[in-house]
Amino acid sequence: MLPAGPRVLPMPDILLATLNARYIHASFGLRYLLANLGELHSRTALLEFDIHQSPLEIVESILARHPRLVGLGVYIWNVRPTLEVVALLKRLRPEIRVVLGGPEVSHEGEQQEIVALADHTIAGEADLAFAPLCRTLLGLPLPDGTPAPAQADRPPRIVAAPLPDLNRLELPYDLYTDADLAHRVIYVEASRGCPFSCEFCLSSLDIPVRQFPLDRFLGAMGRLLDRGARQFKFVDRTFNLNLATSRAILRFFRERWRDGLFLHFEMIPDRLPEPLRQEIAAFPPGALQFEVGIQSFNPDVCARIQRRQDVARLENNLRFLRAETGVHVHADLIAGLPGETLDSFAAGFDRLVALGPQEIQFGILKRLRGTPIARHDHDWAMRYNPLPPYDILENRDLDFPTLQRLRRFARYWDLVSNSGRFPNTLPLVWADAASPFHQFLAWSDWLHAETGQTHAIALDRLARLLHRWLIQQRLLPPDAVRQAMIHDWNRLGRRDLPPWLAPEESSASSEPSPPVRPNAAGRHPARRQKRHLAGSSGTMRNPSVPPRTSPPPPE
Repeated sequence: MLPAGPRVLPMPDILLATLNARYIHASFGLRYLLANLGELHSRTALLEFDIHQSPLEIVESILARHPRLVGLGVYIWNVRPTLEVVALLKRLRPEIRVVLGGPEVSHEGEQQEIVALADHTIAGEADLAFAPLCRTLLGLPLPDGTPAPAQADRPPRIVAAPLPDLNRLELPYDLYTDADLAHRVIYVEASRGCPFSCEFCLSSLDIPVRQFPLDRFLGAMGRLLDRGARQFKFVDRTFNLNLATSRAILRFFRERWRDGLFLHFEMIPDRLPEPLRQEIAAFPPGALQFEVGIQSFNPDVCARIQRRQDVARLENNLRFLRAETGVHVHADLIAGLPGETLDSFAAGFDRLVALGPQEIQFGILKRLRGTPIARHDHDWAMRYNPLPPYDILENRDLDFPTLQRLRRFARYWDLVSNSGRFPNTLPLVWADAASPFHQFLAWSDWLHAETGQTHAIALDRLARLLHRWLIQQRLLPPDAVRQAMIHDWNRLGRRDLPPWLAPEESSASSEPSPPVRPNAAGRHPARRQKRHLAGSSGTMRNPSVPPRTSPPPPE
């Protein structure tokens, strides 16, 4: 068994580090590297930062440990501050070897400044490639006593890592500390790769799908459960591809059910046969979250980007999940795909709203490094941001102002709908209207005109503005708006009814309050899901579908 957790040593030879998006996200990749360092494990320390920390302070922390080699995980969300970290390290201590890895530097490395600054970059899955590179760079003998390679045999600046044999990998789960289990998202995976070839996705390059030995994986999950882990986020791209494995994993967790257990999976939307449905339906409400990648309902667009999906089956599966299970459904759509017009995207969005997922993740297309979506750049006039996250700025069908409106729509949708705070008020936005999309777009345009903001809008201010818009712009009956909003306000545990919701207050006279810094609450991974569960009879649930009663926990 691996040591109980990563130790911070005062003077390690090797320091593994990365900048996470937030503290709550524990680095899965670094723990894999640490787990597979063999005899170098005891000479290695792991440090995690986040993107809100100063690069100068990060470099100070790294140099305080006097490493000889620093390995940095590079992702789309941290490449810009990590570039600063690498530049500072090489300026202050050029003798320290800097090795990069991660998806952002695994493709088009020769074009990247950060790759040019570093000593070496491992392109691909570095789990088994990192240790031999470290031995070579540090002049250490191999585990069998073979001397280190001569200087002339040193590795190239960009090392192409072959796909690792998953049977040989040491699993990293014992490296999650007790503090990680208590306060952070625990990432796990039963497989790697994806069988599909969607051109916008890096996973389309990860063929074939490979499975970890199931017994070893479930043994590691059991140890995490015994240590108190309750939140598991599976990063498998196609969890329900291998039905036997999917059923075995679901059954494993259901048989070990305990309060607070929460499992997140990414699923193929049109693959949900009856045996798997039975396993899913046996879980209590709120225990499972499925991220369902739909991306587009437009068949021409899907064919153009080589995305295969059976829309009829997809819709049937979503109806099943909403009507007969307690699964929290998080469905994805992408705006900006080549050939997707505003009208066709609106039609797809409305179609998805009618299916009633608790959350719709409205994303803007990104041109990730290495993905073949770039082949459409000329024909569809695709123009992307040259800086991370490389999101689409405009194309032949959507000009820059339209895509800016859609970005704001996505942000406000997250605040009003996905947050689960307005399940009774939200349907009033499109009540009696033909298109939920166009009605919400109208609210989005109005909200931005009023505030000029997409962030730092306090809940009280947001609710007050929504109240005003529904009455003054949509011309809905004030009492109906007030009752829906009071119901939502009380659901949030806010018994202090604001004055502007009191019966004698005129909505026309209420002015938006000044922006207030949002508090730090709501960081528990399942908090939003609990809000949706509490208000499951509202929001986007199909009103013709009765709410599901909770089954008893398994014996």
